[in-house]
Amino acid sequence: MRLPNTFRQISVPVMKQLTEQELRAAFVNCTKGETKRLFVPRDLADRPWDDLDYLGWRDPQAPERAYLVTAPDGHPRGLALRCPTPSAQQPRRNMCSMCLTTPADGVALMVARKAGKAGQQGNSVGTYICADLACSLYLRGRKDPGPGARMQESLTLEEKIDRTVANLVAFLDRVTA
Repeated sequence: MRLPNTFRQISVPVMKQLTEQELRAAFVNCTKGETKRLFVPRDLADRPWDDLDYLGWRDPQAPERAYLVTAPDGHPRGLALRCPTPSAQQPRRNMCSMCLTTPADGVALMVARKAGKAGQQGNSVGTYICADLACSLYLRGRKDPGPGARMQESLTLEEKIDRTVANLVAFLDRVTA
């Protein structure tokens, strides 16, 4: 199966190491006050940046909050997400809409408030994402998603990464539209 040309427009790798200030400035669906208050991981220097298509994390004090920052065009853009707390919902063994993995830890419906006026009116969009936000690591074999979690495909790793980034960009575009 050959990928459409739209997938080939994204170059790999897409992430460079970001600072806390760059992360906070990237969010497109938060107010300035919300970005000042959001939890940013303290281990940014220890993250496997060369293996990330996006940086995703959950707030340890509020597990229903998740954050995702990507930079497919070199400009970081982030999303604040809401998702069920891990204790409130049994992990679902469904397929992630981003990386097409069915991880043992499950996927979660992650909902992003739309950017701008639409978000202020309460509009949101959602998608199923790996509950631990480790799509990039699953694709590259850096984290084991569990038995039978990845489909056998004839795509190269680069093509799988391009597809995942394209799915992520499509979700980001739905939030900012």
